[in-house]
Amino acid sequence: MDLSCFKAYDLRGRIPDQLNPELAYAIGRAYATWLKPKKVVVGEDIRLTSPALAEALTDGLLASGVDVYRIGECGTEEVYFATDYFEMDGGIMVTASHNPRDYNGMKLVKAEARPISGDTGLLEIKALIESGQFTPASRQGQSHVLAHRTAYRDRLLQYLGPMEAISPLKIVVNPGNGGAGAVIDLLAEHVPFDFVKVHFEADGHFPNGVPNPLLVENRGPTVAAIAESGADLGIAWDGDFDRCFFFDQQGRFIEGYYMVGLLAQAFLAKESSSAIVHDPRLTWNTQDIVTAAGGRPVMSKTGHAFMKETMRAEDAAYGGEMSAHHYFRDFAYCDSGMVPWLLISKLISETGQSLAQLVDERMQAFPASGEINRRVDDAEAVIADISERFLPEAVSTDHTDGLSLEFNDWRFNLRRSNTEPVIRLNVESRGLPDLMEEKTALLLDLVGGAPA
Repeated sequence: MDLSCFKAYDLRGRIPDQLNPELAYAIGRAYATWLKPKKVVVGEDIRLTSPALAEALTDGLLASGVDVYRIGECGTEEVYFATDYFEMDGGIMVTASHNPRDYNGMKLVKAEARPISGDTGLLEIKALIESGQFTPASRQGQSHVLAHRTAYRDRLLQYLGPMEAISPLKIVVNPGNGGAGAVIDLLAEHVPFDFVKVHFEADGHFPNGVPNPLLVENRGPTVAAIAESGADLGIAWDGDFDRCFFFDQQGRFIEGYYMVGLLAQAFLAKESSSAIVHDPRLTWNTQDIVTAAGGRPVMSKTGHAFMKETMRAEDAAYGGEMSAHHYFRDFAYCDSGMVPWLLISKLISETGQSLAQLVDERMQAFPASGEINRRVDDAEAVIADISERFLPEAVSTDHTDGLSLEFNDWRFNLRRSNTEPVIRLNVESRGLPDLMEEKTALLLDLVGGAPA
């Protein structure tokens, strides 16, 4: 059995050669053997192959004596929420997020929605499948339908607070034919927003391309809808909506880096001494905001498993990655693509400022390149060469995730992908956009390779 779908943090692979119902059944058996749960939540995204995989996975769990609570088509955060809220022993989401249409995958958690990654059980589950040594069950598990959405909706609405204090914003919402539209409809009658819907209906055929707003070519419909409707802001999601992306009233895409700082500011206004967790790729803006507000900036290695672990260890109120993953202590320390836009809408209401006004000053203070990917033959050799060239001039060096070098007026992070021969570059400066662009061009020239 091909087990190449097992990755560092989750499972992802092509259908049917790398992931199929036979393997999904085995994953259910192995997960149950390793974790020994009694009650497990199972959800699935909108991909056409997800129902069959979820069914086979459920059969594997049931055959292992596990009671399964199905929540149907949903977003990844709904599995996290249901696992924690209903005090389940674990949860599994069938999803491939923003991967190509012929892919699928799974995200696995245990009690309290704690992630299961390569360091915390995924490799053991893989080894059990390889051995085929599953614990025999003394009983057949029972399958249930779990009605979770009312509790989930109410939890989301708490982030807005009293509705009379919320401005009646016009918001462009673009799920990219992924799953987010169902939750927008769930919230619509309870919030004072006028939603302008783009690519709204869930469709696993992905008629408008795989939902991934990080791709520049996918942003056009959101930008056009903002211009046509005169909306106050725009939001777009990936397929399983564990990430959300923001556009201001001019249709300008706001890098996730600046949203991390803005959300940190919102939490620190209520809990000024809290820890705020951030990733190492772009840091100065977040650190500046958190320190000025009296909080503690804490750097974590990139990736949801690392971020969640650090947040729990630090009891952080909030954590954010520039890739648009946002984590919340009061959401089981998990990432959500719904909570951020609700909080930003509340912030716009409270301050009377537009999204552009909320981020413009920070974007000017710390201009950044955004993440640039290059496909290379030997990522380690490239990073070693660049380190040797720049290290003598650096005032600070960090290896939390890849290579981070800081200089007086600029810094960069260079790291390799865990899954492909790709280097990821991020550059920022202290209020000097020309310097940032100059150093970005220099580093890209040294990296070489082709756009990835």
